[in-house]
Amino acid sequence: MSAQSSDNLAGGLVEAKPTLAGLLGECVRLDASDLHLAPGVPPYFRTHGTLEPRTARPALSTDDIARIVDELLGHRDRTALIEHGSLDGAVSSEDGARFRFNIYRRQDELAVALRKLEDRFRTLGELGLPESLYALTELVDGLVVVVGPTGSGKSTTLATIIDRINSTRKSHIITIEDPIEYVHRPKQALVNQRQIGTDASSFNEALVAALRQDPDVILVGEIRDLNTIRTAITAAETGHLVFTTVHAGDCVGAIERMVSVFPSDEQEGVRRQLALVMRAVVTQHLLICDGEGPRRPNDRDRRRVPASEVLFVNPAVANLIALAKSSQIYSSMESGAAAGMQTLELDLARLVNANLISERAALAVTRNPGVLRDRIALLKRGSAAGVGGRR
Repeated sequence: MSAQSSDNLAGGLVEAKPTLAGLLGECVRLDASDLHLAPGVPPYFRTHGTLEPRTARPALSTDDIARIVDELLGHRDRTALIEHGSLDGAVSSEDGARFRFNIYRRQDELAVALRKLEDRFRTLGELGLPESLYALTELVDGLVVVVGPTGSGKSTTLATIIDRINSTRKSHIITIEDPIEYVHRPKQALVNQRQIGTDASSFNEALVAALRQDPDVILVGEIRDLNTIRTAITAAETGHLVFTTVHAGDCVGAIERMVSVFPSDEQEGVRRQLALVMRAVVTQHLLICDGEGPRRPNDRDRRRVPASEVLFVNPAVANLIALAKSSQIYSSMESGAAAGMQTLELDLARLVNANLISERAALAVTRNPGVLRDRIALLKRGSAAGVGGRR
């Protein structure tokens, strides 16, 4: 990054011409998760879930945005921005904080969204996720899918899992990302990270090539088209451990979405393949703490907590996948608590019972309000002791 730091905010002065370095530094100081830049308005920072303008700064001009875009891209190819109207990438601030960015056109002008990434690899406990997910790091082969909406922490969860493998297994890890968000330095493992747009033209091309690079573990940032899903399944079938993400609302929805991409005459065969290679599906949603009990954070310290759903594919679940009996998978998850499985409704009920989120917030996420209310009632009565505790 060629930006020169001219940030004077620490001294109470406002920059006439904001630099990328200054804005990224301010994002770090504010402990903001996101930074939004657009012509005609001041920079917006999302702090503890709340997006607000930084009124101490003047509105950004079109020239300001153009200069910041130049700093972000440097000599990078801008074809995608010209052809598709948006371009992803990653950048590091002067103090080493790493940011993911998306530059996009809106009303024939450029705008930028940046997200600050974690500055270290956290444990599953620190992320608020079940410790049972560490079992995924011990798998030899198969397909593991992490599911959730944009901004739910899928990349952070996968970075934690890859870091554990890197720390504990003598193996070759290849990551295929757009962009590279977390940089993994080799520890016990050899790690090679490839970025779409600079190191490969597409996820599928990079994944096909990865199979010739002697990998043990492959991370594919996202699978969203037929060819990439087909290649990911093939990689898992041929003895590799493949991690990836899918945009879906829950575990069963992720399986159905992957199947639905294929032509109808192939779907039965794809179900059988998934039944053989799928090892786990993990769903996560990131919710703002708005609980009304004594554990509620104050307005100056709003936090977010994950609600998760965990499906481990045992023989019974594999059979349901193969036979297209997806609706019955929920029952297997309910009865699989001892094996580390849990439904989203159970975890939402746990968060409500702990006064971390309100029932209204939980109802906004659940796919089954009736089941959620039942789980909340059970936990409140204490009759589910030993079922709701999962950490």
